[in-house]
Amino acid sequence: MVNEHKLEVRKFTSMADGTDAVLHIHEIVGGAGDGPTVGISGAIHGDENTGPQIIRALWPILTQTPFKGRIKLLPVANPRAFAANNRFTPVDQLNLNRQFPGDPHGCYTDQLAAAIAGEFLEKIDIHFDLHSGTDRPTVDYVYIMNAENLSRAFGSRVLYRPKENVGGTTFSGTTKSVTVDKRGIPAVVVELGGGILDQAPYVRRGVDGVINMLKAARVFDGDPAPPPPQIVVRGIEGVRPKQGGWLETEAPALGEEIAGEAVLGRVVSPFTFETLEVIRNPVEKGIMILSHLSRNLVEPGDYGYMVGDLAEAET
Repeated sequence: MVNEHKLEVRKFTSMADGTDAVLHIHEIVGGAGDGPTVGISGAIHGDENTGPQIIRALWPILTQTPFKGRIKLLPVANPRAFAANNRFTPVDQLNLNRQFPGDPHGCYTDQLAAAIAGEFLEKIDIHFDLHSGTDRPTVDYVYIMNAENLSRAFGSRVLYRPKENVGGTTFSGTTKSVTVDKRGIPAVVVELGGGILDQAPYVRRGVDGVINMLKAARVFDGDPAPPPPQIVVRGIEGVRPKQGGWLETEAPALGEEIAGEAVLGRVVSPFTFETLEVIRNPVEKGIMILSHLSRNLVEPGDYGYMVGDLAEAET
């Protein structure tokens, strides 16, 4: 039996320019029998372009390969922010991933979150949420939340198991509040790609990783490929430059270890060429999970680096 595909366009509010604010949700019904409904989303943050590219590359595979159950695709969860290449929704400057479960009577981003919750998150049994770096930093790790086998099956070398009750807001208002906390369904958050780089290698990895998770969930036939040796960190330190200018990275590659006090990068003035700031690893022994892989322009406080703390890591 051939897979069935339909595109649902769901309006949730009207804009001042007379256009409708809508969500585009694909539903693919597998031709191999009953099974769970898997939701795959991208671009919760509008400047994270790799997730939608992974979903676009998955689409012909999912429509042509028999599988069990249904798959819902939400390739662009935040359309206005995506069009503006902006992390936050430009209409009200709110972070969609802090507004869940939303409010259908609230501001634009609240209504968007409520629409995603009602039309997508509350209609799925498994959730894969694809995030990435922006058009400057590049990232590579996967969260472990409540489905460790699926998180590991994606195949990234570094995974992140957040410590419980870190400030009480580790996942406050995110999709997790609807999928994991409210509904208890298996969920995986992937952080992969980004940067002023060819995204094709990350897209290929993303496609392979999602398909392997679908095998682990018994949606696709076949045994999942075993993961590579993996490290699970319990803490991540974010490092942001205090000066603006070119950020020139000296850190090792993503997934590689870095010693305490080692230089992560330097902020250099594009005008005088002087070094304005030397940025060092803040943990005694770390592993790189977010970095700038090309000479990028940064403002004070921009995302610089993220280093996993190996002090309490699981191997």
